[in-house]
Amino acid sequence: MKRIRVSFFYIAVLVVVTKSACTSAKEDYYTLEDFTRVKKIDAHVHIHTTEKYLIDQAKKNNFKLISLNCEVPGYPPIDSQQYYMIQQRIDDPQDVYYLTTFETATREEAGWEERQLAYLKNSFANGAIGIKVWKNIGMTIKDRDSGFIMINDPMFDGIFNYMETNKMPVCGHIGEPKACWLPFDEMTTNNDRFYFKEHPEYYMFLHPEYPSYEAQIQSRDHLLEKHPDLRFIGAHLGSLEWSVDEMAKRLDKYPNMTLDFAERVGHVQFQCIEDWQKVHDFFIKYQDRIIYGTDLEANESDDPDTVNNGARDLWLRDWRFFTSGDTLESPLVNGKFKGLKLSRSVIDKIYYKNAEKRYLKK
Repeated sequence: MKRIRVSFFYIAVLVVVTKSACTSAKEDYYTLEDFTRVKKIDAHVHIHTTEKYLIDQAKKNNFKLISLNCEVPGYPPIDSQQYYMIQQRIDDPQDVYYLTTFETATREEAGWEERQLAYLKNSFANGAIGIKVWKNIGMTIKDRDSGFIMINDPMFDGIFNYMETNKMPVCGHIGEPKACWLPFDEMTTNNDRFYFKEHPEYYMFLHPEYPSYEAQIQSRDHLLEKHPDLRFIGAHLGSLEWSVDEMAKRLDKYPNMTLDFAERVGHVQFQCIEDWQKVHDFFIKYQDRIIYGTDLEANESDDPDTVNNGARDLWLRDWRFFTSGDTLESPLVNGKFKGLKLSRSVIDKIYYKNAEKRYLKK
């Protein structure tokens, strides 16, 4: 009888331990049902309206939003972009934030740097939490000798010195995907093919007289070498989207650099087709240096239902890719790939804590 009692005790313990292990394993990962419960930040959107529809949709899905002002052709003037965000924040100061920017159109006029710094300081006084710089620096604007002005040009030193000294973040979209310099049949994602067909002015394969992909990346890297304490977020995976190895090299070299992957999830998915384990391991190793973002837009002329439905669907697709191990397909790439199935702790960092640390905490 004694031996039987011991056996029953062992079985009971085994059942408890096994049940606990299974529960723990289940709790280590989020599911689709967790999507609206988990707090998240979309750290790369563009809101050009006083209408609240995208912010309301974000609240329903437990997102805070960070809207980025940019000197982009077709966007409202940057002071109008700032007006929209100031109005948005009146009612929702804890749900929507924004990055300001500076203009380059009057760069040849006396006092340009002083005017830009004054504008930025006014923006910060009105709630801006950092600045955004765009690809027109390096790909559009030129000096008096018709040379392209790159992001490491001394003309910007005063601005970056100010941001570095005051420990304020700079989000930089410098350069383009490497596909921008490739023929269409060598591009790996469908959204790149679509974008560069629609925007031939930025399709560098057609413009060999423009700075190369390597020159764009080198200028950004040189900026970080000149300003080693600059809190820099490389938008769109730092234009290194094509290779997690290249991303890792920069993250290792520049400890104050972080990456957001707005509009570059397809490149991550393509690399999962080729080497899922390498991509998964990259996200694990650099889980503190990656920020979720989408590049969603809300404009005055947009249909609110169309924007909201698109936002919800995009957020859900991305959530499934990052949280599940399902075999998936995407309109962004040709071929099936497996979801990354990142643990809860990693998801919490990528979707919230990293953006909170870089942007929202002083």
